[in-house]
Amino acid sequence: MKDLRIVFMGTPDFAVKTLDTLVKNNYRVVGVITAPDKPAGRGQKIHQSAVKKYAVENNLTVLQPEKLKDEKFLNELKALKADLQVVVAFRMLPEVVWNMPPKGTFNLHASLLPQYRGAAPINWAIINGEKETGVTTFFIEKEIDTGNIIFQEKVAITTDETAGTLHDKLMNAGAELVLKTVQEIEKGTVNTVKQEQLFNDENQLKAAPKIFKEDGEVDWSQSAKDIYNKIRGLSPYPCAWTKIYKEGEETTIKLYDVSFIDKLSDNLTIDSDNKSFIHISLPTGTIAIDELQLAGKKRMDVKSFLAGNDINSFKLSHK
Repeated sequence: MKDLRIVFMGTPDFAVKTLDTLVKNNYRVVGVITAPDKPAGRGQKIHQSAVKKYAVENNLTVLQPEKLKDEKFLNELKALKADLQVVVAFRMLPEVVWNMPPKGTFNLHASLLPQYRGAAPINWAIINGEKETGVTTFFIEKEIDTGNIIFQEKVAITTDETAGTLHDKLMNAGAELVLKTVQEIEKGTVNTVKQEQLFNDENQLKAAPKIFKEDGEVDWSQSAKDIYNKIRGLSPYPCAWTKIYKEGEETTIKLYDVSFIDKLSDNLTIDSDNKSFIHISLPTGTIAIDELQLAGKKRMDVKSFLAGNDINSFKLSHK
């Protein structure tokens, strides 16, 4: 076991890979800070974060503060005597927390900062049609996602990438980058770069704000490429969707998996053989729907969907 005392902060699956990497490399994780348990799902059963589940299974000390400025929590955090705090997919920290350990607090962000600061960098990189993104470690400062950069690792975005597949790529790359960062901090050999040195004009920066369910509605007046990028950038969560009319009643369909076909149409049209394909064609290209979910039904591939639905009974609703 190494001497460096680390407090780890994180909540979702994305963070578990990094925590596991630190543990398996014999780092002394003296505490894990994660979100409080909360009711979730239809049964409102108490849900533990992915990070808490991992921490409990590995006998790590867990703290779950409601408020990060709570005096009881701050005293518990101080008692852990951390040399370093590592943050992966957690919430914004007050200065009293991030300024506590002598070696500082650093964060893993799923973009090549200063591009895509914000809550949803994975989604926005795909929505905007980027060919490349990456992961960044940086020391936390007062303004969110603006601290000095420690390391970055580039990751390619393929033409059929979804937010789900890119999430996993960045999760794995991020875990290795955090390990590298901790090793350099431990040796005292870290050199950082100010983000301001990486751009000349704030207008050059693309943001990654949180995405809400209503943001997922497809605008069929956009180009087919932009629609394609949006659908894969929101798959599998929070998922793109569109309004349709089924036998005169308005409902919605979620679009999980689509393909882009370089086939043009004079108008917005739906084409299907009612057996194996659904194509939505526009003047700028065609979207082939491969996996979808009708409101109130299960997610299914297009063949299964067409086995139980007549596409001629659907009419596309668009802005």
